Amino acid sequence: MVTVTQRPSDAAAPARPELEPALAGLDAAERALVERAAAFAAPLYDGKLLGTGEPALDHAYGLAGNLAQLRVDAATRAAGLLFAAPEYLPNADEQLAERVDAAVAALVSGVAKLNRMRVVTRGLAASEEKGKQSQAEILRKMLLAMVEDIRVVLIRLASRTQTLRFLARAPEETRRELARETLDIYAPLANRLGVWQLKWELEDLSFRFLEPELYKRIARQLDERRDERESFIAEAMASLSQAIAAAGIAAEVTGRPKHIYSIYSKMRQKGLEFAELHDVRGLRVLVDTVKDCYTVLGIAHDLWQPIPREFDDYISRPKGNSYRSLHTAVVGTDGRALEVQIRTHDMHRHAELGVAAHWRYKEGRSGKSEAFDDKIAWLRQVLAWRDEIVDAAEWVEQSKRAALDETVYVLTPQGRVIDLPRGATPIDFAYALHTDLGHRCRGAKVDGAMVPLDYQLENGQRVEVVAAKTGGPSRDWLNPQLGYLASSRARHKVRQWFNSEDLTRTIAAGRAAVERELAREGATSVKLEALAERLGFGSADELFAAVGREEVGPRALQTAVRGPAPAEPPAEETLVARKSKAGGAGAGVLFVGVDRLMTQLARCCKPVPPDAIVGFVTRGRGISLHRRDCRSLAALLARQPERGIEAQWGARAASVFPVDIAVQAHDRQGLLRDVSEVLSRERINVTAVNTLSRRHVATMFFTAEVEDLDQLRRALAQIAAVSGVFSASRR
Repeated sequence: MVTVTQRPSDAAAPARPELEPALAGLDAAERALVERAAAFAAPLYDGKLLGTGEPALDHAYGLAGNLAQLRVDAATRAAGLLFAAPEYLPNADEQLAERVDAAVAALVSGVAKLNRMRVVTRGLAASEEKGKQSQAEILRKMLLAMVEDIRVVLIRLASRTQTLRFLARAPEETRRELARETLDIYAPLANRLGVWQLKWELEDLSFRFLEPELYKRIARQLDERRDERESFIAEAMASLSQAIAAAGIAAEVTGRPKHIYSIYSKMRQKGLEFAELHDVRGLRVLVDTVKDCYTVLGIAHDLWQPIPREFDDYISRPKGNSYRSLHTAVVGTDGRALEVQIRTHDMHRHAELGVAAHWRYKEGRSGKSEAFDDKIAWLRQVLAWRDEIVDAAEWVEQSKRAALDETVYVLTPQGRVIDLPRGATPIDFAYALHTDLGHRCRGAKVDGAMVPLDYQLENGQRVEVVAAKTGGPSRDWLNPQLGYLASSRARHKVRQWFNSEDLTRTIAAGRAAVERELAREGATSVKLEALAERLGFGSADELFAAVGREEVGPRALQTAVRGPAPAEPPAEETLVARKSKAGGAGAGVLFVGVDRLMTQLARCCKPVPPDAIVGFVTRGRGISLHRRDCRSLAALLARQPERGIEAQWGARAASVFPVDIAVQAHDRQGLLRDVSEVLSRERINVTAVNTLSRRHVATMFFTAEVEDLDQLRRALAQIAAVSGVFSASRR
């Protein structure tokens, strides 16, 4: 920062012709404000040069003149004159508010904030990275979002226009970098805001600096027959105006100037040579109604011969951005092409200002946020309303309301722009860069200072993540009351990590249980994949997960490990088909041919009255009762069919039976509580529960004790009616 020793005088600045353009259209009070700003700036800038070599005072006068052409208010012009005051004056905000005007001081502060972004915009212009185009798009949004008052952006555009004018006399190497930055950032920004006066000049000057030979060639081709072309356009306007008037239609016919960069863009996009362009010479006709548009089209085709395939009806078939107009190309009296655009006054205003988001059409871009488009349309309407609003204070308020506040834009240490939702924290930033970096985030530096992880980032801040070498996220990050995360992407990544960790622990526990069982059975050489296939699983990990969740019990595992056993001669009485004389076994089960055997319910299928059941004679553990459709039973009987025994429920069945229930639902807070309440209302005791959440879908497994199937069906129906549940079934 340069410090000046003299105190700027409050006296009015001496009359200078350079100031007169900045005063155009102002009343006496407004002129006094601009002159007071000029009086403050003159001694402050005296002898000072900008980085481009331009005298600071000359730049200030040119900038203010550009703003006057946009017919902005006096405060904006005064702020333009004082654009560099914070660079040369300590405590500039206080002094400007005291000596000039508080509103002007606020605008100058906003300009200084935008100026600090120059290192980022120029770094992007110089880069050759693959995503440069999308980064430029984000950076344009960032520049808009960083200001509370859109007039600050207008001052920046006017300043860049003045800089390019001065660089026309500077060495080539000095101006190429600024020209590239202008085409990437500032010209599209001017296009979005509808500041056409500056947009065309920014594009043409930048193109002249970047492609001097091509610029001269196109300019020379335009100049070769300028007089002839202007004469032709004047004659064409007169002929068309006369024919339209004869038809009784009120119309405004104008020549449509072509800018050199616009011609170059059309040549590049369509792969045409200069002589092949149909719209180097053009007319625009504005009428009152749609009917008049088509009438004028017919008149134009009567006057001149239309060129086939060069007619576009964007009235009946509007473009995707709602642009509406009739475009036609005709052969003029000298045998050369002439383009004619025909639209109503409303269509013209819509194309220039409205929600059609004209910048999309011109830049050939698509897929942008509708919310951002609406903001741009609002900003452009605000600019248009400045001519209709009498009260300057009202226009200022309208401008402030147009701030883009849905997104915050921050910078990486390398200067890349990252867009995040408003309220985002350093953790959101870390996940936006890379998922693993988000998992390991332990702190952050913002503009070089350490901040807590729940710090809310602001536009334009430079963020550096402090990460651990290993580790994962904290469960506290998912607590919305603690404010650690604002982006849905980051929350999803954190949930995904914990779900993966839970599954990993379950698989590890299941693997340990399987290995223990193999060691106990002395079958460590058994292939795990074969064991999983024997139990009906597709992979060993699926088997481990099922064992870890206790879906496969030790006995089923033992049976699968031991494999087929040698056949034993069955006891003769077990094969006699006669009705049991007993009223029922101790477990309330009747068997064909046997009496009072020790029984147990199979853990693989957990039968419940009145399921159809079959008994299987085990070694030393009595009879195991299976459901007839049990897959484990089918495998056992396939190897040892003689061990099967017919069974049915007796009158004295046990009071409760264990059963497995599976529930799938959209993951939400309180889901487990709601399902548990249903089971409690049905007086069903839950002995085990296991839950797994993946991709926002919760899968819950319950082991419950029921009296019979009717009670189970009632419970399942009520669970299925719980909010978010889309399946509830017996396993």
